[in-house]
Amino acid sequence: MTVTTSYDVSAVRAHFPALDEGAAHFDGPGGSQTPDVVADAVAGTLRAAIANRGVQTAAERRADGIVGQARRAMADLLGATPDGIVFGRSMTQLTYDISRMLAKTWGSGDEIVVSALDHDANIRPWVQAAAARDVTVRWAEFDPATGELAVEAVAGLLSERTRLVAVTGASNLLGTRPDVPAIAAAAHEAGTLVYVDGVHLTPHARVDVAELGADFYACSPYKFLGPHLGALAASPALLESLRPDKLLPMTDAVPERFELGTLPYELLAGTTAAVDFLAGLLPGNGSRPDRLDASMRAMEEHETALRVRLEAGLAAIPGVTLHGSPDRPRTPTVLFSVDGLAPETVYARLARAGVNAPAGSFYAPECARRLGLGDAGAVRAGIAPYTDESDVDRLVTGVAQL
Repeated sequence: MTVTTSYDVSAVRAHFPALDEGAAHFDGPGGSQTPDVVADAVAGTLRAAIANRGVQTAAERRADGIVGQARRAMADLLGATPDGIVFGRSMTQLTYDISRMLAKTWGSGDEIVVSALDHDANIRPWVQAAAARDVTVRWAEFDPATGELAVEAVAGLLSERTRLVAVTGASNLLGTRPDVPAIAAAAHEAGTLVYVDGVHLTPHARVDVAELGADFYACSPYKFLGPHLGALAASPALLESLRPDKLLPMTDAVPERFELGTLPYELLAGTTAAVDFLAGLLPGNGSRPDRLDASMRAMEEHETALRVRLEAGLAAIPGVTLHGSPDRPRTPTVLFSVDGLAPETVYARLARAGVNAPAGSFYAPECARRLGLGDAGAVRAGIAPYTDESDVDRLVTGVAQL
């Protein structure tokens, strides 16, 4: 299948110095490569005068401006409001912080719902918080044959004692995209909050947290071409109602009350640059949200076409098993096994051929075990904005030669 969108992948690739090393990168789900403009933004911030946020000196104003710009950029990317954007070390850290805070309001007999499809970062913080408060954990199971998490699998577990539903926007292992709006609607009807792990969804689809119905939406900029940190979106009104543990001198203003210590200004500058890069994948003018709409639609078409090409190529190789259903809504993520070869062996041999397609369970042990893959998992190939047809063909050829 030939990619025929208006998306110019050659122009995109020109901004990624890492690609000059010659490897075909399918390791994006674990962390994407970085465009030059993001690296420049990080380095430029470190080279400039910087200080704690304030208004008296140029260095203080620069820091304050960087934080405000990053909040606006993430709000544009997620369909949120700047005052509802919280930054942290990682999605995992933010989820632990929120879980411990919310759990203070839970009591014995209360319940939460987690999904076996999820990354452990959207399971273990909730399970551990529940255990500390004698709260019951209900497990929503997915169909191992298709990788699908049905709305009914979550809705059937809800009760008047449910305090939270934690669900993924897209499985980082299979790429499966549950019907989050329908799940959220059922949860809200039951009077409970919804926490969505958007780490794997955000790099591949246009996100609107209100349309998803997410009360909390957490993601990681380093998965969508940015630096290593985490970001969380919620309504300012919801954040105003929450009281995290914090230092006495810290401001009580939202969203700063949730951000412990001084923010990494250079990483926030890189995050803004990453969002602007995504908004500029297609030429054009207009507001950043409008440009993100157009660019990410084109990017999604490009990535989907490459996923179809990859799945067709792998399916034609005897002994290769594709996990999950290719006919359901999903990200451009392909999980596969090769008969007679351990996943780590496939990973190592492909790496020697200059194809980076890692193996494992990728911090989704519950999902991997239910697929019958155990802790060894399988090989995961993730397509990114800089992936082209030659990368896909190199991977298919490498697997065929095993």
